[in-house]
Amino acid sequence: MSESGTAGLNIKPKNACRWDELSLGEVMVRFDPGEERIAVTRNFRVWEGGGEYNVARGLRRCFGQRTTLVTAVADNPVGRLLEDLMLQGGVDLSHLKWVEYDGIGRASRNGIYFLERGFGNRGAMGMMDRGHTPVSQMKPGDIDWDAIFNTEGVRWFHTGGVYCALSPSTAEVAKEAMASAKRHGVVVSFDCNYRPSLWKASGGRAAACRLNRELAQYVDVLFGHEGDLLDTCAAASGPPWYDSESYEAMSKRIQESFPAIKVIATTIRRPRTANRNDWGAFGFAEGNVFESVKFDDLEIFDRVGGGDSFAAGLIYGLMEHKGLKWALDCGVAHGALAMTTPGDSSMATLGEVERLMGGGSAAVQR
Repeated sequence: MSESGTAGLNIKPKNACRWDELSLGEVMVRFDPGEERIAVTRNFRVWEGGGEYNVARGLRRCFGQRTTLVTAVADNPVGRLLEDLMLQGGVDLSHLKWVEYDGIGRASRNGIYFLERGFGNRGAMGMMDRGHTPVSQMKPGDIDWDAIFNTEGVRWFHTGGVYCALSPSTAEVAKEAMASAKRHGVVVSFDCNYRPSLWKASGGRAAACRLNRELAQYVDVLFGHEGDLLDTCAAASGPPWYDSESYEAMSKRIQESFPAIKVIATTIRRPRTANRNDWGAFGFAEGNVFESVKFDDLEIFDRVGGGDSFAAGLIYGLMEHKGLKWALDCGVAHGALAMTTPGDSSMATLGEVERLMGGGSAAVQR
């Protein structure tokens, strides 16, 4: 089974662009109670996190890519904390939009969320407080996308269902950005990333599917599965479990309905307990199915961000012309390592990722 190094994608050369990757999304402050529970803890550790941002951060910190971010933050001490955390992550902030703070957060305020990691038969639990955030109030025309994609130059653009679910206007901003990226020959990836809490008052999974179908015409690389696009699967409680044959059939159905999509990648996670999961992925491109290296009974410290780290590793592999099988293995290994450390973002190095891809053990490295 053969494949091209870029899995059929037309990726601009590095020397033609200022940025390897650009993400569009919200960044929040995460409050982590550690081993305790939110309702009874007296101490929190803080991190920055957001689905689309996590991809840019992983590409920058682990894979050494030049990444930038379009987002908006209220200009107050919490916003400056977010800025400081993001600066440590290395993602360029020249496209960050500061919004005036009114003193109490009536007009806009920065998003925060609380997350318990879970343990054993107690699952992880997150609680969001992200109403009236500046990024949810972005509207078409706020960003000069043509200047970013054409004048500055971008190789890869990434956004997803979390950003699109924040408000009706953010879905329109994402569509505007994706259309501009396509006009200028930028590869577009989209992570369907369905969050029930974000769609609860807006039509649920069926509404998310309708939006995903509308945006699919602009997507080159889809992170997700059939249930994210087709109403027939809209009531599913979670992703189906695949083997190579069923994944191929599913992928071909998606490509028949949405021919712009060239690559489909799907993580497969089977929780045994909150901190022990089977973890792997499938990918489809150029008529071929590829299965990643698998980690059965993987020990999990903090599962949040594993999927975003998978996306970062896969994007890196394709941008480096490594082929889809290598990219899948890279993404799964990167995601596995990200779930061994606290916070949303990866703390892994490329050397650690490659060692795990090659079957390296957890023995002490001296």
